[in-house]
Amino acid sequence: MKTTQTNQYHSRNNSQNHRPNQRRQQQDVQVEMGQRFPLTIKRLGINGEGIGYFKRKLVFVQGALPNEVVVAEVTGIKPNFLTAKVHRLKTPSPDRVTPRDAYAGEVGGFELEHLAYPAQLEFKRDVVRQSLEKYQPKGFRNYLLKPTIGMTDPYGYRNKAQFQIRRATDGHVMAGLYQERSHKLVDLETCSVQMPATMAVMRTVVNLLEELDVSIYNEKKHSGLVRTVVVRVAAGTDEVQVVFVTNGTNFPQQADMIDRLQTAHPEVVSIMQNVNSERTSLIWGDDTYLLAGKPQIREVLNDLQFNLSARAFLQLNPYQTVTLYAEALKALDLSPDENVVDAYSGVGTIGLSMAHAAKEVRGMDVIDDAVKDARENAALNDITNATYETGTAETLLPKWLDEGFELDALVVDPPRTGLDDQLIRAILASKPKKFVYISCNPSTLARDLVKLTRQYRVDYIQSVDMMPQTARCEAVVKFTRI
Repeated sequence: MKTTQTNQYHSRNNSQNHRPNQRRQQQDVQVEMGQRFPLTIKRLGINGEGIGYFKRKLVFVQGALPNEVVVAEVTGIKPNFLTAKVHRLKTPSPDRVTPRDAYAGEVGGFELEHLAYPAQLEFKRDVVRQSLEKYQPKGFRNYLLKPTIGMTDPYGYRNKAQFQIRRATDGHVMAGLYQERSHKLVDLETCSVQMPATMAVMRTVVNLLEELDVSIYNEKKHSGLVRTVVVRVAAGTDEVQVVFVTNGTNFPQQADMIDRLQTAHPEVVSIMQNVNSERTSLIWGDDTYLLAGKPQIREVLNDLQFNLSARAFLQLNPYQTVTLYAEALKALDLSPDENVVDAYSGVGTIGLSMAHAAKEVRGMDVIDDAVKDARENAALNDITNATYETGTAETLLPKWLDEGFELDALVVDPPRTGLDDQLIRAILASKPKKFVYISCNPSTLARDLVKLTRQYRVDYIQSVDMMPQTARCEAVVKFTRI
């Protein structure tokens, strides 16, 4: 996604901010890989990289901050832009701070850790602004962009560690993330944005994999057993789930692994195995098995309990999730006689948190296990006015309306790809009176707003920092039907 967003930004700059002769000058700039030159950084791009101009040619510099003067070293040459790294920092920004993690700048998840937190929050509002400027939905210059809601302590918030497992050349087992734009694994022994429990359990698992001499996946040969380990913590109950993603079903050291892991960490109440035997960069395979304990862990959000299966989606930051859902509910301003549809409902966290304020909640998701979890979570919380079905929103929404369901309010929380075109058409056809869009990708949000603003006015956009120290930004959009 990073490459796509960056290229979109280049396209906007080229088409709007440069005359044709300037574009030719950009392309005529002669540079070589490794060349160094002084550069003043003007702003941050949507992926958190510094942006400057070398002889009017756009330069993206990872790790550089606005108003800094750096000596940039060219790492990539494209027709319309350059990429570079900081060779030397000549004039640092007053907002530059020392990252807590040595891995910052090497792997994703830390790309803004060198930027003071108040400046991160302002950047995330600016990310929304940049995306609006690119797509220019109706009335975008007049949108109210509220200040980003941040965290008191922007560390230790991630409830899930999903680390690749590989064996180093010296024989030690590594668990971590790949370096940016590479398949070189960085062994993450510590991680300040993860909840401490995820890292404690992960390091125990790594030690046991090594001590028990468990077969480790070799990506080049497509051989070996353990590919990925996923550790998820429920902040509301302290329950932990561990999932071994393996290249096959046979796990010879399974019994010893379970016994020693549960002895070391009694909080691990669910141990699963997911089988992925394909040559793919995708983490998950189709089949998941219970090895020990129970198949789900239980989270508590807004005093509601949620059972989470291994592949169930839940926001990575449970503390800000409560804030995000509160903002969505405030924007919808439901009354007790109104029906609300929760599109992309997942395990029901959004819809069930709104059920007390509505007459009826209906939700849908394409993942059947998520729908089953949502139904179970409704029963778990004695919520009787919420129902969930498996299917796409663009199919089920018109079906429900044809059956006589009255749609008063709609909340959508799509993946990073944004809303499906068919769903946008269904929304514009059904015209819900109240409508809120929760977005995890400002670029696809702004793209979708181009169509949605044909029938809706944007009252405001409230950004919420769900992932401090990263360039990711979540936003709640409140609409009024025109």
